[in-house]
Amino acid sequence: MEDYNPAQIEGKWQDFWEEKGLFKAEDPSPFKKVRGPKKYILIEFPYPSSDGLHVGHVRSYAALDAVARKARMEGFNVLYPIGWDAFGLPTENYAIKTGIHPEVATQKNIANFKRQLKMLGISFDWSREINTTDPDYYKWTQWIFLKFFEKGLAYQAKIPINWCPSCKIGLANEEVIDGKCERCGAETEQREIKQWLLQITKYADRLIDDLKKVDYLEKIKTQQINWIGKSVGTEIDFKVDGLNEFIKVFTTRADTLFGVTAVVLAPEHPLVKKIVKDEQKKEVEKYIEESREKSEFERTKLEKEKTGVFTGAFCINPGNNEKVPIWIGDYVIATYGGGAVMMVPAHDYRDFDFAKRFNLPIRQVITPTQINTDKNTNSHELKEAFVDYGKLINSGEFNSLKSEKAIEKITEWLEKNKLGKKTVQYKLRDWIFSRQHYWGEPIPLVFCENCAVKIKNQKSKIKKGEFSEGELLNPGWIAVSENNLPVELPYIKKYQPTGTGESPLAAISEWVNVKCPKCNGPAKRETDTMPNWAGSSWYYLAYTMLGNQKSNLKNQKLIWDKEKIKYWMPVDWYNGGMEHTTLHLLYSRFIYKFLWDIGVVPKSAGSEPYQKRTSQGIVLAEDNRKMSKSFGNVINPDEIVKRYGADTLRVYEMFMGPFGETIVWNTKGVEGAHRFLNKLWDFVMVKIKGIGSKEIKTPNEGKVILNKTIKKVSEDIENFKFNTIISSLMELLNFFRGGKSSFEKIDIKQKDLEKILILIYPFAPHIAEEMWEKLGYHKGSISLEKWPKPDPKFLKEETFELIIQVNGKMRDKVSVPMNISEEEAKELTLGRETVKKWRGGKIIKKIIFVKNKLINIVI
Repeated sequence: MEDYNPAQIEGKWQDFWEEKGLFKAEDPSPFKKVRGPKKYILIEFPYPSSDGLHVGHVRSYAALDAVARKARMEGFNVLYPIGWDAFGLPTENYAIKTGIHPEVATQKNIANFKRQLKMLGISFDWSREINTTDPDYYKWTQWIFLKFFEKGLAYQAKIPINWCPSCKIGLANEEVIDGKCERCGAETEQREIKQWLLQITKYADRLIDDLKKVDYLEKIKTQQINWIGKSVGTEIDFKVDGLNEFIKVFTTRADTLFGVTAVVLAPEHPLVKKIVKDEQKKEVEKYIEESREKSEFERTKLEKEKTGVFTGAFCINPGNNEKVPIWIGDYVIATYGGGAVMMVPAHDYRDFDFAKRFNLPIRQVITPTQINTDKNTNSHELKEAFVDYGKLINSGEFNSLKSEKAIEKITEWLEKNKLGKKTVQYKLRDWIFSRQHYWGEPIPLVFCENCAVKIKNQKSKIKKGEFSEGELLNPGWIAVSENNLPVELPYIKKYQPTGTGESPLAAISEWVNVKCPKCNGPAKRETDTMPNWAGSSWYYLAYTMLGNQKSNLKNQKLIWDKEKIKYWMPVDWYNGGMEHTTLHLLYSRFIYKFLWDIGVVPKSAGSEPYQKRTSQGIVLAEDNRKMSKSFGNVINPDEIVKRYGADTLRVYEMFMGPFGETIVWNTKGVEGAHRFLNKLWDFVMVKIKGIGSKEIKTPNEGKVILNKTIKKVSEDIENFKFNTIISSLMELLNFFRGGKSSFEKIDIKQKDLEKILILIYPFAPHIAEEMWEKLGYHKGSISLEKWPKPDPKFLKEETFELIIQVNGKMRDKVSVPMNISEEEAKELTLGRETVKKWRGGKIIKKIIFVKNKLINIVI
């Protein structure tokens, strides 16, 4: 009998699929009807690093490939595209380390990734392949930025940012993990640098509210909501003593106002220079300088020792008119809550630690509700902060109110006296959109001094429409004409970061010095580039518009083809890593909503880009650690495919554990998957020999297990329970093989054998195609067959487990025929030794029988 040889069959079928174009999606057309309803299936396109694919990539791609293959067999017009997220730090760092230019490294890496993906037989529509470093692609990334700028949603500001001293660039908060650079692992610092930002905060509420419209895993929705961090609270004005200045403090606990014993400002707060007293200046300046050396993560760690310095100034608590000292503390962040906190040591853990450290008063104003609050109490004995809600004490006219009511009443009182107001704050900050490195999309703006002077000094003479909102908001910054896009990234030899806060592009005078698009005067290009998130925040739209004509990217009229967007959007199923369900997911939802607002995306496509979002778990190495070159534990899919074949790797990755959970690689498990495919091959080869005999029939028990398996596989694919699918297919094969020793005992009808091959196909497509061909009478690919539907008459359960209770407690269970009568159940139950034991000869008061479920003997 012919042996199963993946090396001989897998390349053959990959070439066949590509030659026939079996996986190309059909675009809507007024001249031709598409083959069925659309289904847009999407994986996060990979970053083509120098390491190539790892087995973690395979888990996601193979799973969604199974979804795509099944959907095509169900009659859907499936779009399952692929591309490359190729700008950004990893390639630039690799280039710096090896001396290979980022452009050359990117081309080389993409070629390797593409070879590996084709080796795995993933059914991508390669005709829609995109590359974020292609000028024809990033022309439209730049166009999107210009639209933000035109609408006044892009602005430049000097802000404190996270700085990576190793990569020598600024990082968004999202790119800092535990105080370290996401890419290189170096400890980050704080620096003040001019940056371009996008006003994602204006979309905060919609980014939360529209989660109700989508089918995301709850943990993904929670991540989005927590990152945005919406808080409804009170903004309270503390007047600086002796100055006509106010410190605005945001708090969600206005009920603690009377417990304020200090106000603490962030070192970067603009009022610091105005209020600090001469005798404190040296100490304050030294403290501010030291705080600049710390990352935001280090400053805000709960367990870190609290530091601070007194400014010498005081402010007035509007609740009781008490003077309270103004301190500076680096645990307060300038960009959240106004950069100031009212310190209530008795009711906040950090404030309690701060007050203990600097011997500041601790005044209790909330007490547990069960304690009598008729009298005010002191808090000298308070050993830790009481942070829960309770009843108010030491709070004047608000005494005895419960916290929830007190928050409402105190806020109303502040508003009435113009000392504060109800407001909303967000943890979310505006998106830092510029990077001081080379390998990224150039920002399509120039700075013109003449236009800056005109906007600043001659506002009355400016004609309506002469400048866009962005140009008026950022005097001197002028948008490059859309006709001159893309602003191409020049090829330069010295691409290493400068460390000066400027991109290496700043040194290329012939590229930097240009004419202003508005006044034709001298101007200079912006030399910062975009973050690598820029190109990956709209790529799902590019796939829908490419069709089979890549020239569409070059054509301004065709790129935003509303009919194609309307047809394909939203994405029906999007899968990727949990590490991207905060950053990339939030940014891409934001970009999509903006394009929807300005009419680029038709209203009928909906306001959310992805209808369903799932995530696969991480694949750890056999030593239970994350796969890393430094650990020497990386599993290269090339090695597995060479030894066992692509189908084995695909089946194992689906079988190794629940799709959403972290799992550990196990080489023995790979061997088990390979044995399964070998058994399948041998079984089918033997059955093919006698398949033409009309006498061959599938026994009734075989039809039951086959139809149950069809039902389970169909449902479990949609619920991403891939491990249970493979388990069910193994059980199905074992049944028809007649056990472990023989595969000739149980007959199977031709049509039923075909159904088994179709069920195997989404997970192991190469072997399924080969066995389909060896049946000998099929002219086409198995991928063109219809997905089987289970026959309802074989899904009926013949038996069930009858639960036996005595006085309501389960004491036994027994397998019985479905629809057993009450009399039969009674007779069976009362005769069982377990029931006799628990009854103990006592009188039966009554018997409760629930059909096809349980029987309860009440004694």
